[in-house]
Amino acid sequence: MDEHEEEESLSTLNKVLMIIGIILYIVAIVLSKNSFSKIIYIISYILIGYDIILKALKHLFSKDMFDENLIMSIATIGAIIIGQYNESIAVLVLYKIGEILQDKAVDSSKEKIEKVLDLKINTATLKNGESRNIEDVKIGDVVLVKTGDKVPLDCILESNNATLDMSALNGESTYVDVEEGKEVLAGSINVGSAIYLKVIREEKDSAVSKIIELVNNANKNKSKTEKYISKFCKIYTPIVILIAILLPFILNIELKDAIYRSLNFLVISCPCALVISIPLGFFVGMGAASKKGILTKGTVYLDKLTKIDNIFLDKTGTLTEGKFEVEKIESKSNLTDEEILEYVALCEYKSNHVLATSILKKYNSNIDEKRIEKHEEISGYGIKAVVDKKEIVCGNYKLLNNNNITFEKEHTGGTIIYLAIDGEYKGYIKLNDTIKPGARNLVENLHKVGIKKVTMLTGDRKSAAEYIANDLKIDEVYYELLPQDKVRIIENEKNNSKNVAFVGDGINDSPVIASADVGIAMGSGSDIAIETSDVVLMTNEPDKIIDAIKISKRTKNIVNQNIAIILIVKVLFLICSVFGITTMWLAVFADVGITILTVFNSLRIFKLKK
Repeated sequence: MDEHEEEESLSTLNKVLMIIGIILYIVAIVLSKNSFSKIIYIISYILIGYDIILKALKHLFSKDMFDENLIMSIATIGAIIIGQYNESIAVLVLYKIGEILQDKAVDSSKEKIEKVLDLKINTATLKNGESRNIEDVKIGDVVLVKTGDKVPLDCILESNNATLDMSALNGESTYVDVEEGKEVLAGSINVGSAIYLKVIREEKDSAVSKIIELVNNANKNKSKTEKYISKFCKIYTPIVILIAILLPFILNIELKDAIYRSLNFLVISCPCALVISIPLGFFVGMGAASKKGILTKGTVYLDKLTKIDNIFLDKTGTLTEGKFEVEKIESKSNLTDEEILEYVALCEYKSNHVLATSILKKYNSNIDEKRIEKHEEISGYGIKAVVDKKEIVCGNYKLLNNNNITFEKEHTGGTIIYLAIDGEYKGYIKLNDTIKPGARNLVENLHKVGIKKVTMLTGDRKSAAEYIANDLKIDEVYYELLPQDKVRIIENEKNNSKNVAFVGDGINDSPVIASADVGIAMGSGSDIAIETSDVVLMTNEPDKIIDAIKISKRTKNIVNQNIAIILIVKVLFLICSVFGITTMWLAVFADVGITILTVFNSLRIFKLKK
C-alpha cells in the first residue's frame, strides 16, 4: 500500500469513527440524566477527537507544537474537566466538519489549477503511424495530430495551415489560425483537419512541462506575505495560549465561568484560517497566471510584480518578431551587391544570431566552409573572420570604428550590417524587423496598470532603435548597448529606489534579467534567459505582461482582504469571549466559518476582468 492509499484509508477510518462517535454523542444526550451518559460522552469524544489529540502530542516538543491541534485539544479537554461534555464534543464535531469543508474547498481550487495544467499527454503518433511514449520522441521527428487531439510537444507546423484552440495556454477563447513554418506549443488542441508537425523541443523542455514544473515548485519561493504570516503564527499562537491560561486569574468572576471563557478564547484564536487561506490565495494566483500562459517561479514574484515602477524592454524578439528581412544591399566599392551578400553570408555562417539567419536565408546558396579560415563573434559588435585569405570585418559601425576603418555611417531606419575587407569599407546590408501585434498598445496599457515609465534597451543603432520606439510610443530608449551597459542602467534605476522589471529573450539578456527585481523572459527565448528569469511568457506575446501585473495585483488585493476579514472577526470574537458573550458553538463557527469564507474568496482570483 503506497502513501496515498494509506492516507485515503486513514481518512476513511476517521470518518467511520466520527460517525460512530456522533451516534454515541446523540445517545449520551438522550441519556443525559443517566449515570452512564458521562462514560458515553467520553467514548464519543475519544472516537471523534483522538486524531487531533495524537497530532498535538506528536508536535508537542517540535517547532510546530503551537498549532490548531494543541489549541483544540486544550480547549475541549478543559471543557470536559469543567463538566461541559455536551459543548466539548459539539466543538469537536463542528471543527471536524469544518475541516472536511475546508479540504473540499482547497481541493476545489486545486482541481481548477489542475484543469488548467491538464495539458500533458503520454503518447504521440508519428507520421508513419507508430505510437511512441512522449519521452522517446526526439527533436526532428514528425508527429501526426488528428482533429480534437492535443499537440504533444513544442513543434513547427509542416502542414499548410492549422486551426488551434490555445485557450489552456493563453486564456483566449477564440481559435488561432497558424501558417506553415510557425511554432506550435504543446497543449494546443487541433480543431481543424489533421496536421503534421516537426518536433523542436523534447518533452522535458516543452511548454507544458515547464508550466507543470514551475507550478509544482511554487512553494520554494514564497511571498513576503506568506513568510510574514508563518512568523506571525509562530509568535501569535503561544501568546494567545498564555493569555487563555491567565484569563481565569484576571477575570473577577466564578472560576468555572472564567475557565469556560478562557476555553472559548482558545478556540476562537485558532490561526488555521490564516495558515490555509494566505498560501492558497497566492497559489490560485499562480494558477490564474498559468492559465494565461504566464509562468511565475514562485509566489514571491507575484508579490514583487505589484510593486514594479518601471519596466525595461529588449527590442529584438520581445517587441519585434526577431525575424529580419533583407531590405537593401548597397555596394560602396567595386563589389557587386551579390558579392557583398556572399561575404556577409560567409561571415555569418557560424553565428546563431537572428541577423545571421536572415542573411543566410537571403543568400540561399551552399556555403563552402573551407573558405572560412577564422571566425570570431564579438558580442554587441559583429564578426571578424578570415575568408579566402582576406581579413573581414562585418558588423555595426562601432566594430568598424574600433578597427580604424574609414566609412560613411548610414542614418536610415533599420538595422545596418557594414562590411570591410582588408581594412577597406565595401558596403552595407540593411535589414528590417517587424513589430509584434501584441506590442502596439503595450506602453499605453502598462501606464494604465500603474507602470510609471517604459524604457527600451537595445544593442541596435540609434536610427533603428528610435524608429521602433517612436512607433510604439515608448517613454525612453537607450541604443547601441552592450550587455554590461544594460545591467548598469538597471542597477542605476534600482539605486534610485525604483522597483524594475526587465523583459528579454536572448542569451545576452540573461545578465540583465538576473539583475532586475523581476526578470521576465519570452518563452521562445534562449534556455539561459528562461532559466535566469523569474517569470516566463510562454506564448511570446509582450502584452501578456499586462495580464501578469493585473493578476498579481488582484491576488495581493484578495489576500489582503482575507487577512483583514480574518483579523477583524477574530478580534471581535476574542473580545466577546472575554466578556462571556460567545459560546463554544459560536467560537467554532467563528474559526471554521471564516476559513471557508476566505478559501472561496481566494478562488475569485481566477475571474480576471479583461
